[in-house]
Amino acid sequence: MTITDAPSTTNLPHWIGGRPVEGASGRTAPVYDPALGRVTKQVPLASEEEVAAAVASAKAAFPVWSGQSIAKRLAVLFSFRELLNARKAELAEILTSEHGKVLSDAAGEIARGLEVVEFALSFPHLTKGEFSQNVSTGIDVYSVREPLGVVGIISPFNFPAMVPMWFFPIALAAGNTVVLKPSEKDPSAANWMAALLTEAGLPDGAFTVLHGDKVAVDGLLAHPDVRSISFVGSTPIARYIYSTAAANGKRVQALGGAKNHMLVLPDADLDLAADAAVNAGFGSAGERCMAISALVVVDAVADALIAKIRERIATLRTGDGRRDCDMGPLVTREHRDKVASYIDAAAADGASVVVDGRDVQPDGDANGFWLGPTLIDRVPTSSSVYRDEIFGPVLSVIRVASYEEGVALINASPYGNGTAIFTNDGGAARRFQQEVTVGMIGINVPIPVPVAYYSFGGWKDSLFGDAKAYGENGFRFFTNEKAVTSRWLDPSHGGLNLGFPQNA
Repeated sequence: MTITDAPSTTNLPHWIGGRPVEGASGRTAPVYDPALGRVTKQVPLASEEEVAAAVASAKAAFPVWSGQSIAKRLAVLFSFRELLNARKAELAEILTSEHGKVLSDAAGEIARGLEVVEFALSFPHLTKGEFSQNVSTGIDVYSVREPLGVVGIISPFNFPAMVPMWFFPIALAAGNTVVLKPSEKDPSAANWMAALLTEAGLPDGAFTVLHGDKVAVDGLLAHPDVRSISFVGSTPIARYIYSTAAANGKRVQALGGAKNHMLVLPDADLDLAADAAVNAGFGSAGERCMAISALVVVDAVADALIAKIRERIATLRTGDGRRDCDMGPLVTREHRDKVASYIDAAAADGASVVVDGRDVQPDGDANGFWLGPTLIDRVPTSSSVYRDEIFGPVLSVIRVASYEEGVALINASPYGNGTAIFTNDGGAARRFQQEVTVGMIGINVPIPVPVAYYSFGGWKDSLFGDAKAYGENGFRFFTNEKAVTSRWLDPSHGGLNLGFPQNA
């Protein structure tokens, strides 16, 4: 059954113990189809008792899953990869129906998540320990890596499949069991992946989906049997997640918000830069933590670049993601209205609204949560349009006099997630990568999301904790290391020595 065949309104269950479990709290939240502006599902909001039951199920599954051989764990993950790859179109439909992103963008999200699944399949190598023989006479030292236990994942609405896949394949590969709390705005992808993991052979309880709001989040942050928390979301919530989980003795990776800049120098290929600014500014309706929202342009080429961007915006089609459109709606009506309010704020602050997305004529239902691509020039850095993470299709242009002024502007931002430079000057590019205080950098690449065998994460207010997502950082985060010092005595050795042990 495709999503379009489904009943108009359904009640989603949690996924606990390897099966759907109906919510028992009596509290629910609506799930919308953003392109239709219509409620299609109700998602349960977990009670404290349901949080406890979910964690207990994951805890009971831990010795079963962690006790399986490397070969058996590898087989389950490989089977999940094959099932996901074969049925990714089905998942893309679910993403589009609840988030609103166009089907091609949903397919791209799944492809990037699959990269991490495939990387996780290398875990037999990445979880190896080390061995040093005869560090002292007759003494060997070696290390082993062991899973943490139950780990919690709290994921955002903008990537309902990819962001959970940044974490759970690696956590499972390392032998942990997982409790995932997806966004209540688009929760169905989590249930779909849980069912697929069960089909792949994962033991019951090893992957749990707990739907909910702040009650569920706080329950995971405080529960003594949850050993770590992985989070992606806004900076204020990331700061809260980090401080609360850390105060409860948990290991934390909390990825926060962003205000990503793209610096365009006078020698840049302006056609390439215009394409990149439109792609990175308006893809997924700007609801990406790696979206370019601040276009920093050396004034000498600003007018020419803006003209090119305006031409490209005129060709974009905003509408239902299941149609042949370039950009879909925003996720909720409230979020659409909040993003739209920044256009008025920009005008009040003296900026020039070049393209107003509120005037868009969408290819879709009139009740959808529409806001078209918006281009605003001469945005002052004092404006909320520049300071805030808008998380929508609003591209701000900030004019600077030089490369040095552009870098100073980027480094003054409290965020340090992603940034890019467009130039044909290798020396300028090299200086840029050394001088900007940002965690992920693109050189003539507008969305510098690292491939799965590197790690994702920013600096400053874009990351709390020192553990980035996926890559080798992921395996270190989801495992504990033991160092073992071993001596096997031969029959001739013995005697007392009360001195401090020394290497000899």
